[in-house]
Amino acid sequence: MPVPHIATADYDYELAPEKIALHPLPERDESKLLVYAESHIQDANFQDIYQYLPADSLLLFNNSKVIPARLLYIKDSGGMIEIFCLEPKTGTSYLALQDTQESCWTCMVGGAKKWRNGMPLRWPLDTANVAYLEAELIEKNEEGYCIQFRWNLAGVTFAEVLEQLGQMPIPPYLLRKAELSDRERYQTIYASVAGSVAAPTAGLHFTDRVMESLQEKKVQTAFTTLHVGAGTFKPVQAAFAHEHPMHAEWVEMDLATIESLASASQITCVGTTSLRSAESTYWYAVQHKEGKGLEDTTYLLPQFTPYEYGSTESRQMIFARLAAQMKARKLNRILFRTELMIMPGYPFQVADNIITNFHQPKSTLLLLVDAFTKGQWKKIYQHALGNQYRFLSYGDSSLLKR
Repeated sequence: MPVPHIATADYDYELAPEKIALHPLPERDESKLLVYAESHIQDANFQDIYQYLPADSLLLFNNSKVIPARLLYIKDSGGMIEIFCLEPKTGTSYLALQDTQESCWTCMVGGAKKWRNGMPLRWPLDTANVAYLEAELIEKNEEGYCIQFRWNLAGVTFAEVLEQLGQMPIPPYLLRKAELSDRERYQTIYASVAGSVAAPTAGLHFTDRVMESLQEKKVQTAFTTLHVGAGTFKPVQAAFAHEHPMHAEWVEMDLATIESLASASQITCVGTTSLRSAESTYWYAVQHKEGKGLEDTTYLLPQFTPYEYGSTESRQMIFARLAAQMKARKLNRILFRTELMIMPGYPFQVADNIITNFHQPKSTLLLLVDAFTKGQWKKIYQHALGNQYRFLSYGDSSLLKR
């Protein structure tokens, strides 16, 4: 099928500042839940989401953990330089966070003009041992700034350095500094694999109480890992959506999850990142039908693969074959990057339902919602705007059934 040509202007709407949730609710699961099914909209509470999911269905979560990726440097003059670590120059975030003594990252730099003569910036780490973190600006390129970090505490990982010095990378549209509470609240309760620079926000509503109610109903759970990049906040600026270059993100999925996807009667993806991970893995498997190259962790799934190739094989068949190939090669996981772009016309293969927040105008996430609901995004968003739903990362939730 041809790549759809969709006007970006069709995905604009007026989002008043007062509609944006600047802070989370006191309790995660007290958020509102908009349920969309068969063209009908129902208002509910997130605590009751178990009522809308069938028994023995599968919930797919993204267990990526947000890292405190923002480093603030205050100059003697009072000027501030902000370094936002986006991704390591090579390999996955998870592995780079295990680096000791030095680590090289692609970063965004706020106040770069104040970083004169490329002199290294230095933060104290352990005053008793005269230890410090040093940042050296290596070069600027299309992706951002290449920065080499070095520190002189033996055995200390870059993850531990960021935990000590970094701030949580809350979204820029919140127009506020990160607070101590964001360390907990801008993180899902099941986050376990460090590497994201933005939270998979659909999961922020889940609590132990909600998980227990799902377990009692025998809703199955599985976990994938997609490390969310800062590109998730990047609006579509091109006149047509397909002209927008999708950012690449790392996907990791283990054998147990792939087997769960193969056997599930109905799949609900918790968030656009879980959905992107599941759909990308389907197309990854299509591209690796013969099982060759599963050990290659440098593979990149191109943006328009589904539109250019297509597939008539069921998810059950695709995932069962992938699982068998992995077993034959004694692989417990697959790891690759995806640039998959989901927009109206996309042939969904895996997700039956999606749990997701309300997204920014002209965003790739809004295109995904419209694709999933077959052109009903305006109806859904008009209802949310007219019924006091809170928008964006710390806002309310929706359950969309395809």
